Amino acid sequence: MAAEARRARQLRMVVDLTSAVLVQGRLSRGEAEELVAATRRRALQLFPEKEATFELILAPRFARLMAEFVGPPGPTPDPPPTRARVLPFRR
Repeated sequence: MAAEARRARQLRMVVDLTSAVLVQGRLSRGEAEELVAATRRRALQLFPEKEATFELILAPRFARLMAEFVGPPGPTPDPPPTRARVLPFRR
């Protein structure tokens, strides 16, 4: 049970960090999609049997945040070189 609680805490931290970066990171659509994809991969590493739960709960949350805070889909200009890049979350 402690292992599951640890994995749940890890997932909560990853989801919270992803949400914060989507809101505050001024990402392009492509960068945001890559970040959400990396978060999904990590969630499924932690809880491989819960893909449907991710799609039901977290995917709509990330879609809403992207719609509100991230640029529109399609080609976007290159970001200025001074802007920091978001690296995928790796274990």
